[in-house]
Amino acid sequence: MTTGRLETFTDGVLAIIITIMVLELKVPHGATFDALRPLLPVLLSYVLSFIYLGIYWNNHHHMMHVVHRVSGGVLWANLLLLFWLSLVPFVTGWMGENHFAPAPVALYGVVLLMAAVSYTILVRATLKVEGPDSLLARAIGLDRKGNLSLLLYSVGIAASFFATWLSGAMYIIVALIWLIPDRRIERVLGVHQTPKQGHAP
Repeated sequence: MTTGRLETFTDGVLAIIITIMVLELKVPHGATFDALRPLLPVLLSYVLSFIYLGIYWNNHHHMMHVVHRVSGGVLWANLLLLFWLSLVPFVTGWMGENHFAPAPVALYGVVLLMAAVSYTILVRATLKVEGPDSLLARAIGLDRKGNLSLLLYSVGIAASFFATWLSGAMYIIVALIWLIPDRRIERVLGVHQTPKQGHAP
């Protein structure tokens, strides 16, 4: 089974998630910049979540660029990832509307953590199909960035009950770590130029 349908479905779902999230932004009552001030937490939450969704879309695209086939397990792992990402608009809205209160910030972190775990599961399921000598296996390696992200999310969730600013800092740091597309895959592609069907060389 090729990756085309999986990529198309994932792109569509992520586009819908982003659309739902932006529709949650309410137009302020007033024609001055002061009218935007109460919406600042909502806007900040939206920006952070948009960046996260963009990171997942970008890295998912990079991963699929070195994957040549998928299995039923990969499809289910991908659906698990999309499940957690589909909750991002909900936790984003809850966190923003409540001005980064502890419980919403903690749940936001839980969703981010589970999305990261799901992405790891997706990678492992894909590696089973591609094999230990595949380009993906060479690119992923020990996955130090992934493991560090899981740790920072956990710290952020725990910190949310006594210092929400620290939780926010942890979530932002993880976003910064992944903001640039995964260079591990780009490096491997640079050495092994083997364009797959459906992608430009």
